[in-house]
Amino acid sequence: DMAKITGAADTMARLLEELLELSRIGRVAGEPVTCRMAEIARHAMRMTEAKIVERGIEVEIDEMPAVSGDKTRLVEVYQNLIENAIKFMGDQQSPRIHIGSRQEDGKTCFFVSDNGIGIADEYHALVFELFERLGQEVEGTGVGLTLVKRIVEVHGGEIWIESDGLGHGCSILFTLPHPL
Repeated sequence: DMAKITGAADTMARLLEELLELSRIGRVAGEPVTCRMAEIARHAMRMTEAKIVERGIEVEIDEMPAVSGDKTRLVEVYQNLIENAIKFMGDQQSPRIHIGSRQEDGKTCFFVSDNGIGIADEYHALVFELFERLGQEVEGTGVGLTLVKRIVEVHGGEIWIESDGLGHGCSILFTLPHPL
């Protein structure tokens, strides 16, 4: 019983901390600086390295354009997206995460792709809603992707999911204006 109570208290503390962080986005912002996106992605990857090594995940990070933005918040974006990819890797025998960018309709789209369990079309927009989780067995509070969406939008960008459905991996893409 004590383990359940302690676990519930830890989850509640994490939830409150994430909600507080969500409320700060847009009000408390760092000074925009030149952000080398590959460097930011590598920094976020180092922050999640223990989980990556534990799962034996191969991570590829491409060179990407630099943008002007809040460096700390952009690290949070990549950290959350990498952690999400790890959580939904499933039983993949050769787990991979690919981080990069591509040009689409005259915009630079940054992405974090994985070869994990994928996501059905009907959940693509829903996962960015506060407290939405795709299963109770998955750790987390349901705030991470909402936080990511808010950061991207405060930077003037958009975010969306591409997936061919269950079993086909997932890509979360976002735009940020003003590539340098």
